[in-house]
Amino acid sequence: MSNYEATKYDFSGANLTGIEGIPTATIVPWSSASVPTGFLECNGQAVSRSTYSALFAIVASTYGGGDGSSTFNVPDLQDNVAMGKSGTKALVGYFVAHNGSARPISEIFFHNGIIDFSIPPQFDGYNDMHFQGVLSEGILKGFILSSEGGSHSFSGFPAPKLNRNTEVKWGKANSIFNGNNLEGWHSSDEKKMNQWEAIDGMLKNPKSGVNLISDKTYDDFKLHVEVRYPKGSNSGIYLRGRYEVQVEDNYGNDPESILFGGIYGFLTPNQMAAKPAGEWQVFDITLIGRRVSIIANEKPIIIDQIIPGITGGALDSKEALPGPIMLQGDHGRVEYRNIYIQQPKETKP
Repeated sequence: MSNYEATKYDFSGANLTGIEGIPTATIVPWSSASVPTGFLECNGQAVSRSTYSALFAIVASTYGGGDGSSTFNVPDLQDNVAMGKSGTKALVGYFVAHNGSARPISEIFFHNGIIDFSIPPQFDGYNDMHFQGVLSEGILKGFILSSEGGSHSFSGFPAPKLNRNTEVKWGKANSIFNGNNLEGWHSSDEKKMNQWEAIDGMLKNPKSGVNLISDKTYDDFKLHVEVRYPKGSNSGIYLRGRYEVQVEDNYGNDPESILFGGIYGFLTPNQMAAKPAGEWQVFDITLIGRRVSIIANEKPIIIDQIIPGITGGALDSKEALPGPIMLQGDHGRVEYRNIYIQQPKETKP
C-alpha cells in the first residue's frame, strides 16, 4: 500500500513523480518477499497515524482504528482478494475511451478535490492507464496517462440525465436506406475510400474499412434493421452515433454485454438470441432518452434499461443532442437491409 503524498501523483507537464506515479493508498501485488520502499505490507498491522499521515488521511479507520488515538490498521489481504467496498464506503465506476468497452474501475479515490484511479490495459499498450482530475464548480479538469505512455489533458462536464416526462406517441415508420445507392449516408472518414456498396436492396460492407453514418440525426426513435454476417465477423449499430448495439457472430455463446445484442460494455442481454452466421438477424430497437429496449430475432433481450453513457467508438460525447445512426464497418464483412425508423409525432401547441 503506497504512502506517498497524493500531490506527488501529478500529471502536470506530462510527467509523473512519486513512486512511478502510484497514488497514496494504492494496493498493488508484489512477488518479492521484501516490501519495496514507500509501501506497507497489507497484513493488518497497526501503524503510526503521524508517520503515515497521508495514508491515514485517505483510509482513516476503514480497516481498523489501531489503538484509537495514535495508530490505525492497514488492510489484511494475506488470505483474501482485494475488493473495494461499494455503497457508502467507496466510489466505483466505469471508464470509456475512444475504443474498447466500458472498463470497470474497482475504486475511485477522491481526496481534497482530486479524483484519481488506475485501470489495467485493455487492447492497447502494456501499462496501467492513470487518470487524475480536479473537480471545481461542476467541471472536471486533468490529465490521462494512457497505457501506451501518451499524456492527454481533458475537461469533463456532467452528462445529461435525458429524462422524458411524457408518453411517446409514434409516427409512421420511414425507410432511411433507399435500397439503390448511398444517398442519405456518408463515410466516417472522407479521406479514405468508402467500401460500402448498395446492391440488391442491401448495404454491403465487403471488407473492413470505414463506418457508414446517416446524414440525418435523431433524438428518440424506434429502429428496425436486419443484418447478416459471415462466420466470425463483427459489426455494430450505433444509436445516435454514441451507443453501440453489438452485432457479432456469437451463436451458441452465453450472453455478455460485449456480445450480440448487448449495449457494448454496459448492458447484458437476458439471453443469447443470435442465429447462426449467414442468417438474417432482425433487430427492433427503441431509444427514449437513455432508456433502451431491444428485441432481437423476436426475443426481448433488453427491456427498458438505462444506458449509463457513451460506448467505445462513439462519434462524440454530446449526449444532449440528436445523433445519427452509424453502422460499423471496420471489423469485417457485413450486410444490412430494411432499415426503418419511427420518430415521435409532433405535438400541437
